[in-house]
Amino acid sequence: MGTSKEIEGTETLSVLMARQPIYTKSQDVAAFELLFRDPDGNFIEGLKDKDATLGVLLGTYSSISKGGQIQSLPCFLKVTDSFLLDNDMPELPRHSFVIEILGHSKFTPAFIERIKSLANDGYRLALADYDPRDPRFGAVLNIVHVLKLDIQRLGLKNVQTLVQKLKPFQLELLADKVETKEEFRQCLEMGFEKYMGYFLSKPEPVRGKKLSGNKVLLIQLLTELQRPSATAESVEEIALNDPALTYRILRVVNSAAFNLRKEITSLSHAIALLGMEQIRRWVMLFLANNDQDKPDDLTRNMLQRGRMCELLAEMTGREEPINHFIVGLLSQLDVMLDIDMSELMDQVPLRQDIKDALISRQGSYGEVLQEVEYYERGEFEHLRKMLDRQYYEVSYRHSVGWATQVMQAMQEAA
Repeated sequence: MGTSKEIEGTETLSVLMARQPIYTKSQDVAAFELLFRDPDGNFIEGLKDKDATLGVLLGTYSSISKGGQIQSLPCFLKVTDSFLLDNDMPELPRHSFVIEILGHSKFTPAFIERIKSLANDGYRLALADYDPRDPRFGAVLNIVHVLKLDIQRLGLKNVQTLVQKLKPFQLELLADKVETKEEFRQCLEMGFEKYMGYFLSKPEPVRGKKLSGNKVLLIQLLTELQRPSATAESVEEIALNDPALTYRILRVVNSAAFNLRKEITSLSHAIALLGMEQIRRWVMLFLANNDQDKPDDLTRNMLQRGRMCELLAEMTGREEPINHFIVGLLSQLDVMLDIDMSELMDQVPLRQDIKDALISRQGSYGEVLQEVEYYERGEFEHLRKMLDRQYYEVSYRHSVGWATQVMQAMQEAA
């Protein structure tokens, strides 16, 4: 097993770390919750290797591309009692972190004084695991700013009444574990301001829906690229039917994310310089590009997942890493297009082993895809441990940064 040349020399951390988006009412990303595990698989007690970890958190993990600009968003950081009460707690930039208190904390007088003092110092505080039947929480509702409600545990039918009871506290309410678009709509009506969960990753299939617009052209390109006798000229001939799309592909190819030394001016030039396989990557990338009614975060996650699948495939010595990229990238195309994955695979000219991975996570492609899905969700205990643990985090971090750069180039080229 080797290390991908893309991430050689990247600083490794002693923790597994991923990020989960926190969305606004309009499904834009407003912040990230950080998911940590220490080398023994436990919730991290504090920020070990504090300077290194903080530097990474303030760099890659908080960054996002919006409208072609790189922005930093605040990160929710779950903390334990001992971390908060520890005199060695690092100085966290107030605008960059929301300190998230866990529901099983012991609300001792010393603990309550500590969080009051953090609030007075300008930190924003969030409270997780709220249970309205537990009287302990009354002591902190006047101190914290954000209240996270697990709608699955509380039950949606009880949440409406609870939201009304909480109004006097003037808290920002965050709906957690929002799993479907219907749950999102119900929480929206109840007045929640922020949302977490996998509701954006679930398709709402429209029966009989077909691919349309430039997606059809991209499928024609993909079909041509699969033909053994395809040439740079035959590919370019199809692409020229949509000059705007060709321009956008070239803008992305020339972006920093692809590390090219000289500008590429045509698709045939790109194929001559970089090969047919790379053109397949970009066609897939635009096939996965945002339809107008879908949030940017979906495209971002597709890119990030594709890149991490490719890196894990490279580092574990699997054949055709580019196909692992394609599987990761297209694994949410059903969500993007609101077409059931099985129906979609009937419309797309892909190899059967790639289709099997996308439909039922079979084979090498499916195995790597599932590993990346576990990592993204912070379900680190399910990892097959294909690699030394630090390479998972480095691969994920690289993929987050790569997706941010590609999103920036795609937004600039739009």
